[in-house]
Amino acid sequence: MEDSQSYLMLTFRLLGSLALLMYGMKTMSDALQKLAGPQLRHVLGAMTTNRFTGMLTGVGVTAAVQSSTATTVMTVSFVSAGLLTLAQAISVIMGANIGTTLTAWIMSAGFSFNITDFVYPAFLIAIILIYRKSHRVVGDFLFGIAFMFLGLGTLRQTGIDMNIGSNQAVLSFFSSFDPQSFSTTLLFLLIGGILTMCVQSSAAVMAITMILCSSGVLPIYQGIALVMGENIGTTVTSNIVALSAGTQARRAAFAHMFFNLFGVCWILIVFRPFVNIVCDLVNYDVTMTKESVSNAVFLKNSAKLSFVLAAFHTCFNLVNTGILIWFIPQIEKLVCYVIKSKNEDEEDSRLQYITAGIMKTPEISVLQAQKEITLFGVRIQRMFQMVRDLIDERDTDKFAKLYSRIEKYEGISDNMEIEIANYLEQVSDSHLSDETKQKIRQMLREIGEIESIGDACYNIARTMNRRLQSNKDFNETQYKELHEMIQLTDDALTQMNHVMQGRREDQSLKETFRIENEINAMRDRLKAQNIQSINEHEYDYAIGTMFVDLISECEKLGDYVVNVVQARLGKPSVEE
Repeated sequence: MEDSQSYLMLTFRLLGSLALLMYGMKTMSDALQKLAGPQLRHVLGAMTTNRFTGMLTGVGVTAAVQSSTATTVMTVSFVSAGLLTLAQAISVIMGANIGTTLTAWIMSAGFSFNITDFVYPAFLIAIILIYRKSHRVVGDFLFGIAFMFLGLGTLRQTGIDMNIGSNQAVLSFFSSFDPQSFSTTLLFLLIGGILTMCVQSSAAVMAITMILCSSGVLPIYQGIALVMGENIGTTVTSNIVALSAGTQARRAAFAHMFFNLFGVCWILIVFRPFVNIVCDLVNYDVTMTKESVSNAVFLKNSAKLSFVLAAFHTCFNLVNTGILIWFIPQIEKLVCYVIKSKNEDEEDSRLQYITAGIMKTPEISVLQAQKEITLFGVRIQRMFQMVRDLIDERDTDKFAKLYSRIEKYEGISDNMEIEIANYLEQVSDSHLSDETKQKIRQMLREIGEIESIGDACYNIARTMNRRLQSNKDFNETQYKELHEMIQLTDDALTQMNHVMQGRREDQSLKETFRIENEINAMRDRLKAQNIQSINEHEYDYAIGTMFVDLISECEKLGDYVVNVVQARLGKPSVEE
């Protein structure tokens, strides 16, 4: 009874120390992302000029934030936002796989000596920095490191206290698998993948593997099979995140999975020779058994196993990257072939650049939102182009299909406004600078005005539908004038999107106001001319009213464009 209670407490200690390790790594990673802030985008953008600098960037960022998942998710979101090309993202992801091996080396060092004595000063410094609010993020970072090392130290001690190497039941379980069998390697590879998918942390599974191997319970070949499984399991996170993102994001996530799957396939072909080479590098004797040497010699040899696992992890990713980095264009073609682009309407019905929960750094989330709003403007101009086509459509069936499509886009614009606004509200709950808060207010104003442009487009389409139902038509002069107004309105939308896609410092309101003044002058002229034409019986009052409705709606649309540009440039609204 006493033994069972003891094992129960040790099990809780094991699980608790794993939780500490995972929490410490997450806290440290989040703090580093906040410290980097918007600079992460500039680093990834500037350092990915070719496949090699992209790979080195992935190594550096992952080594810094201690999370390949964080780097991969960031990369996927940047591809989604159009900040990185797919080829650049693939090279960054390759580098992330190398950078994450630093975690294994840190853990192997933590298993070699008692590191917990050094964490308590770190806790003290961290709490002081947190209470000094200006250094709070640095304090969070130190807390993360301290928790990570406390978790590692507790794991190491728990492994010693559990004395797994002398537990006959555990020894019998692992010895029941034939270490020479290929099916055993595949089974442990599968277990490693499933465990990593379940706990969403390859570091936690690596820690368990190190405990089992260092205690002499798990043979090195099975331990390395578990590590290989972790490499596949860790790709699931980025693929789950990308499911709700755009096509490019899903392609980047799939490229990550392909990279690791390809590596596992070739390593299985040369599995034992490759493992033996790694063991020789670390000076670990694979052939040594517990019976052939003294217990002290066996334990000294087993103590090197954590370094063998870390060395294998590094060598595997280095060789895999060395092979695949030359085939990035081919990998890009493959993932584009496997994940096809969706049709335009389906793509337009969803957010492309932002996904709830994809980023935790507020500054980057604001950037994602701005890219989404820029796309919103492009989609609205696409909707206006449909309205333009509707005006010239004479075929009744084609008219009905186009009108139905415009109705659908009106619903899309409403949903986009709500979804972007909800996302910005979530971002605004974070600790933000005054400048970032001001940006969010401006963006909320932008999406409201862009949605109003969508309403104006739909109103023009409804008026054209009303004209069709009335069995009346505009005369040649009216169509000519209507096309002139439509062209001016399209020019206004083009200028709006030009401003939204450019740098704020390089833009001005001058051109927008010039087009708006032309629209206003044309509206006034056509309204006066319309009254005269009705009085002279050139057309009846009903068709004249519909004509003026179209002209007035275009003028309103022009006003909304001005409001969007003013919001984008941070200018106050000017009432007419």
